[in-house]
Amino acid sequence: MVTKFSYYQYLAQFHHGRTKSSIDSNGDDNEVTSRQRGDGGVINVTENKDGWIPLHHAAFNGQHDCLRTLLKGIIPHLLCSADKRTLQEQTGLLLAVSSEHLSCVKCLLESGADPDISSKNKATPLYTGRVVPLFVKQFYHNRSSAACRLDNMDMVSLILSFGASVNQRCAQGWTALHEAVVFFSFGSLGADVNMQTCDGVTALHEASKNGHKEIVAVLLSKNADANKMATSGLLPLHVAAQHGHQEVVSLLVPVTSRTRLRHSAISPLHLAAEHDRPQVAAALLKAGVDVNATLAPARSARYADRRATALCFAVANGCAETAKVLLNAGANTGLDPVSPLLLAVQRGSTDIVSLLLQSGADVNAKIPSWATTFPAVVTLCVDNLPLLKCLLDNGCDALSCFSCPYGRGSHPEQSHMRNIGTFCQWISTPPVSQWAGPIVDLLLEHVAHVQLCGKLTQLLESRCEWAAVKRKSCKTHTRT
Repeated sequence: MVTKFSYYQYLAQFHHGRTKSSIDSNGDDNEVTSRQRGDGGVINVTENKDGWIPLHHAAFNGQHDCLRTLLKGIIPHLLCSADKRTLQEQTGLLLAVSSEHLSCVKCLLESGADPDISSKNKATPLYTGRVVPLFVKQFYHNRSSAACRLDNMDMVSLILSFGASVNQRCAQGWTALHEAVVFFSFGSLGADVNMQTCDGVTALHEASKNGHKEIVAVLLSKNADANKMATSGLLPLHVAAQHGHQEVVSLLVPVTSRTRLRHSAISPLHLAAEHDRPQVAAALLKAGVDVNATLAPARSARYADRRATALCFAVANGCAETAKVLLNAGANTGLDPVSPLLLAVQRGSTDIVSLLLQSGADVNAKIPSWATTFPAVVTLCVDNLPLLKCLLDNGCDALSCFSCPYGRGSHPEQSHMRNIGTFCQWISTPPVSQWAGPIVDLLLEHVAHVQLCGKLTQLLESRCEWAAVKRKSCKTHTRT
């Protein structure tokens, strides 16, 4: 009498990859062997909690012989459709591809499995098997898996040979072409090289982002449009510049419309400057990009300092090498609402400060939203006296720091920092008053005889260690 055996005992033969000989040697598994020979009997094939049946387990675990047995109906009670889905709408083909079991993929396709059935997240078998030699590694790590993401040229070719659609989209609107940027296999099968994702991204955007110059060249030769803009407002040239791919930039510059660039919110040069890509910046400038091009007002308004030029982007991000490239190309230091020099001083970037001073930056520039009678750089060097000395040596107006309309008389109280316009008012505020002695001492080294106002005198008298600074103001000093 043939006895019923459990579903899990049956699954053991492909979960553990046991061979026919090992099964035959175990008396408990004789039932499995008899059913492979076509013997009758009832086998429990109830789906598990994920909706998996033996077909799915065999495909996922690479058990080709078991899979063939299930698909050919050798065991009648286990005969099932090659396209049977799990609760996640995964087919055996998707599972076999995701586990890179080529023999199982072939078995399923030959048994009529549909290569275009997608899972719940819209991934198709073709989308899962990515080809490495010619195609982009992996553009987004969180994308659904399918053959264009699994480094398997044979897998992709096999699925394509069974008529898989090359333009089917995943949940994010990506096609296999976007994911793999394939042309060796896909170009001849009608892939739309200019198809865009939900974000407007094309295969050319992705190849440019990842620096695959060979793929970019092939895409361009297949009439990929370099002037298709993503919803972010970026062209492939922008993306290549942002990620520092100089050779890709050189390929894209000749085929990118200057008109499209002018109508974009930001230039590739700005992105190169922001992300410190000096070689890309140099390549763009060599190609004739305007070093003093400014941002569109709406884009500039996104930044508190309303930065407009590529130079300002480089300085604000501490990109000394890129700033040097821009300055050597003639970047104007006075086009931004807030001077790049002020940004460099605020960051304490001595090397960039030196570059800007050598290029004629205004050392006495003011902060637009704060009207002071003395240079704004002084307020940014409270805890960096060496940098303040450098600025004073390069023409910072120290004398204006001692100009006060109240003289030795009483000074009115200031309720708000923005109402503070003179140096004596600013240096007396709690946040910076502790530095008053050393700062005034350094300023006095760069002026001739001056008379301290009542507020500065009172401040210097508040600490005995500053008495020497007060006496110093009574002597005559020459500019160093």
